[in-house]
Amino acid sequence: MPLPSDEPLATQRLDQWLVNARFVKTRSLAAALVMDGAVRINRQATEKPHARVRRGDVLTLALAHGPHANVRVIEVRAIVAKRGPASLAQTLYIDYAE
Repeated sequence: MPLPSDEPLATQRLDQWLVNARFVKTRSLAAALVMDGAVRINRQATEKPHARVRRGDVLTLALAHGPHANVRVIEVRAIVAKRGPASLAQTLYIDYAE
């Protein structure tokens, strides 16, 4: 019988999911990204880091890496309770830009 912590989560805070999927390093950076209006959930703009994401949601992220802005469209495939290695993080989403 699996422990409750081993069961997949149905929803998760947007800021926590962004950290676990390794789009940002900390929840405070994730919260700032969301509050700056750089994240959409299913085409709907949100400025709430506590917004809930679930499997199947499509996120549009306006990320700034270096001198160029980078827009990524991803689909949430899974939700995990803790941040893991990069190999695990890559299984949490489908990147439609690739």
